[in-house]
Amino acid sequence: MNLPPFRLERYFAQYEFDVEYLLCSSDCESLSISNLLAFEPGAADRFHERWLGYTESQGNPALRREICGLYRTIEPAHVLVHSGAEEAIFLFMHAMLEAGDRVIVQWPGYQSLIEVARGIGCHVTRWEACEENDWIPDVGELQRRIHPDTKAIVINTPHNPTGYLMSHETLREVNRISQRHGILLFSDEVYRESEYTVADRLPAACDMGEHAVSLGVMSKTYGLAGLRIGWIATRNTDIYARIAALKDYTTICNSAPSEFLAELALRHRQKLIERNVGIITRNLAILDQFFQRHGDKFVWQRPQAGPIAFPRLINGDIETFCDDLVKTAGVLLLPGAVFDDHENHFRIGFGRKNVPEAVAQLEAYLHRRGQ
Repeated sequence: MNLPPFRLERYFAQYEFDVEYLLCSSDCESLSISNLLAFEPGAADRFHERWLGYTESQGNPALRREICGLYRTIEPAHVLVHSGAEEAIFLFMHAMLEAGDRVIVQWPGYQSLIEVARGIGCHVTRWEACEENDWIPDVGELQRRIHPDTKAIVINTPHNPTGYLMSHETLREVNRISQRHGILLFSDEVYRESEYTVADRLPAACDMGEHAVSLGVMSKTYGLAGLRIGWIATRNTDIYARIAALKDYTTICNSAPSEFLAELALRHRQKLIERNVGIITRNLAILDQFFQRHGDKFVWQRPQAGPIAFPRLINGDIETFCDDLVKTAGVLLLPGAVFDDHENHFRIGFGRKNVPEAVAQLEAYLHRRGQ
């Protein structure tokens, strides 16, 4: 298997832990272990007593029960816990795809959703969305891209990097197309529960049929990236068994302390959701004002969910702009090239508490440049 460099991760590796303002983070504000343990009386004592032996390869049963709370039809036996979402993506594709299969992937998007399938030898077709259409992909175009050898459709909603959220009708139609043609539906739902309006929250794909797999993680909405806990949920026993068998060759099982803390967090996930969506909405108001003031420099397509958006620089080269910004002002934005987008877009992240300070630094940079 030949995988290209992961452009996003290589870009972050240059700057992430050395720059003062990460204005492109895809996750929400995190918290300390002590703050998380304070959610429950006695949790700290139980955490200190946690046995540090091997854990169950499927994931701790108590954690899987808490994960089921995110879904309508899922039981613990349908949940397989992984070391983050990346492992789950990698194992699903290796378990279910073969060289020569055709895969349709929503684009722009997270690189591994495309490159892992391509590295296996699959023919990958992009289901493209564009800024001019508010990042809404054309369902008719998806239908036209179906081929007799199409094995899987890969979607991501709420969407990285645009912040687009599918409508209920669009998701229903994608699901109908998948079922009608006997195609697997892999749904990256790592930003689920970060919708700005709860009524807009979509049903999980895994609740829509046995052809579907939902991907979840502790990193994004809940802000607990350091736990490295992700999962897939599916009622398809064949898919589940294949992925579980491959997991024996990767992480085998997960971190016992991380599973304990993830279980605790999910039991109190409403606190984390309210906290982080509150931070997101306050920061989004700041960005709305910033982009209104600088409408001559940027195109701002307001997101519908999550802590990220994908604006566009009108004049100049975005890679040069981002490079100069981080080196002279200590503010990191993510150029669209890391998503294989070359239309001058960039990802901006606004799930952290210090976003107001970061935006102020960005604005000061623009003023110094006379913009």
